[in-house]
Amino acid sequence: MSKLVVIAYDDQFKAEEVRTTLRKLQHDHLIDLEEALVAVKDNEGEVSLLQMYKPAAEPTLRKGFWNTLVGAIVMNPVLGMATDARGGAIRGALAGAGVDDEFLKNLAATFQNDSSLLFVLVRHATPGKVLAALQGTGGKVIDTTLSHEEEATLQAALDG
Repeated sequence: MSKLVVIAYDDQFKAEEVRTTLRKLQHDHLIDLEEALVAVKDNEGEVSLLQMYKPAAEPTLRKGFWNTLVGAIVMNPVLGMATDARGGAIRGALAGAGVDDEFLKNLAATFQNDSSLLFVLVRHATPGKVLAALQGTGGKVIDTTLSHEEEATLQAALDG
């Protein structure tokens, strides 16, 4: 089963730089990425999404998860309004995929102008080599399906 990791950066270009590092690691067979999505919010608040690839035979469940997540990112301001039907529908769909309101609150609080987010689904990794490559790249883990110990190790590497 893949592990989800979401990392926020205070720089709008950093998530893409880290994703490029991860892709190089994938080329060297040190990590197996199912997907890596970057969301960038420029200084005017406009959101751009950069998806690594879109396999033709992607399972419907996974495609629905990514589409809903993208909706949550793009409709970020709507999510704060509990009475809005669209926000409630997105929250409900994400909850069905295991993403809770706390994640959405962290996402909204973190995803400010001039920042970026990296969403990664990892099938397998060689932890020592991946952590060494990510050492000191910055960022804050805002959500993950890693164990608490793995998350702390990743955050320490990012802080590096």
